[in-house]
Amino acid sequence: MAICKTGNPLLYDQIVSDPANADFTEKGWSPVYSASPNSKIVLVGQAPGRIAQQTLKPWNDASGRLLRQWLDITDEQFYDPDLFALMPMDFYYPGKGAHGDLPPRLNFARKWHPRLLAQMPNVRLTILVGSYAQKYYLNHRVEHNLTATVSNFDAYLPDYFPLVHPSPLNIGWRKRNPWFEIDVVPVLQSIVRESLL
Repeated sequence: MAICKTGNPLLYDQIVSDPANADFTEKGWSPVYSASPNSKIVLVGQAPGRIAQQTLKPWNDASGRLLRQWLDITDEQFYDPDLFALMPMDFYYPGKGAHGDLPPRLNFARKWHPRLLAQMPNVRLTILVGSYAQKYYLNHRVEHNLTATVSNFDAYLPDYFPLVHPSPLNIGWRKRNPWFEIDVVPVLQSIVRESLL
């Protein structure tokens, strides 16, 4: 069963029955996301990975474990939809590409995110993980590259907090940019704690 809790029980069925998702539905795949009318933090990622799609559990891999370390939260907190809405740019695994997973479909978030967000009046912070989420939500405010956007995180507060993706594929980026875990992560943890109060 998918992790899915929303204010409108019909929304999940609408996503499943959308003709744009027919190929996934025919495979027996379910949309992978989590949300509640009480969610305090929205976490927008790229798209479910292969393991997340198979287990119907967002961020159920090494990337998710590192992300939870950055946020300084427990698994129980992370998977409590009354605390965190886990809302990727696409709710289905896009498949494998030459360098990691394929990108999320461009129009999915545009169609479904507003409908979900309309059901979450208590959101205090939106965390944008990776360039796809940042380009969509920050639009013209995004910097010339992800590094600049993440280093300029305080310009987007209090509404948004941009992060690099915690994928093992980005370990080189983290080594080249030690300031991220030294300077940015502690601020992130403090803001997350305040947002969950």
